[in-house]
Amino acid sequence: MIKSKKLKKLKGISHGFFNKEGGKSKGIYQSLNCGPGSNDKKKHIKQNLKIVKNKISKKSKKIFLLHQTHSNKFIFVNKYFRVNKKRLKADAVITDQKKLPIGILTADCAPILIYDNISKIAAAIHAGWKGAYKDIISKVIKFMLKKGCKPKNMHAVIGPCITKKNYNVREDFLRKFLKKTKKNIIFFKTRKKTIYFDLPKYIKSQLKSNKISNIEHINIDTFEAKNKFFSARRSLRLNHADYGRNISIIMIN
Repeated sequence: MIKSKKLKKLKGISHGFFNKEGGKSKGIYQSLNCGPGSNDKKKHIKQNLKIVKNKISKKSKKIFLLHQTHSNKFIFVNKYFRVNKKRLKADAVITDQKKLPIGILTADCAPILIYDNISKIAAAIHAGWKGAYKDIISKVIKFMLKKGCKPKNMHAVIGPCITKKNYNVREDFLRKFLKKTKKNIIFFKTRKKTIYFDLPKYIKSQLKSNKISNIEHINIDTFEAKNKFFSARRSLRLNHADYGRNISIIMIN
């Protein structure tokens, strides 16, 4: 489990960015696969989620997970929210509830954890290029501001994800971003006729445009096998039929 230097200093929360080590899954899912959407054995996923929950807190409620669809939708879990067994379709969750670990699953996309230590509101965001492009980060922050959060009190951490050197994209991908605004060219670099996209930099710019200044990026590339994270892109190159999911968690104590 990797911890943020910034979040670790704050009282009242527990968090962690987990890689693929320390679980029960076998084969291509070895070993801490936490993705219910994968084709891994359900009993292994259940065991892995329990391992993660216990590392965060043995006294917490069950981990709240979403059915992620690369959207810009989020869910707010307050005291009136009724948690059911079916995972709701969204790509971010915000909560003010204690002892409720909220989790995001990734396999190259960026997990973002946000906490306002004055308003005591936490958020977990799944930000791949699609969600980030659709402004999921801004939507979450604006909602948090409506709930009383202030940018100066908000701490945002971009977890391990694919970085520019391994994120090669096609020309139509670049054109899509430039169509939105020509300024997006700063998030791309061309080397030997190959275009590369800087996802963490793009996310940082969105956080900054929402006046968030307390930003940390855990600069670990999920694509690099040595870092021991699940990677959709690496699995595709290895011709694997599927891939495991990394989990990132934040919980108000």
